[in-house]
Amino acid sequence: MKIAVACDHGGLALKNAVAAHLLKEGYEIKDFGTMSSDSCDYPDFALAAAEAVKRGECERGIFVCTTGIGISIAANKVPGIRCALCTDATCARLTREHNDANVLALGGGIVGLNLALDIVDTFLATAFSGLEKHQRRIDKISAIERKYLK
Repeated sequence: MKIAVACDHGGLALKNAVAAHLLKEGYEIKDFGTMSSDSCDYPDFALAAAEAVKRGECERGIFVCTTGIGISIAANKVPGIRCALCTDATCARLTREHNDANVLALGGGIVGLNLALDIVDTFLATAFSGLEKHQRRIDKISAIERKYLK
């Protein structure tokens, strides 16, 4: 599985640690940056990485900023992206099972490394449930995108 990773300066350390973990676990990654601790703008990196997920170049994404909030908001502006900010493994499991989330957002200043890796592993290992009620809700989200994201 190919994973898009992206961050701003506030998420750099955690993104790099997650990327190293993913490589060790046998995943392929595409790193959209940033590669520096210099102040930068998370929407730039979120957009490039989210577009790669949307196009199918990467199957999933893991995006990091200081809180995970800004980068998730930016990612969710790309139609077809369902980015979930998760702070524990239960949320990561449920967002995959219920929402078929294709991007995970993490807060580099919020979650520690061990917890972040547990969240990442859970997110990547969990499949969408495929239940009709969940698909119906995802379809309604897609309808909202079609209406407003033109």
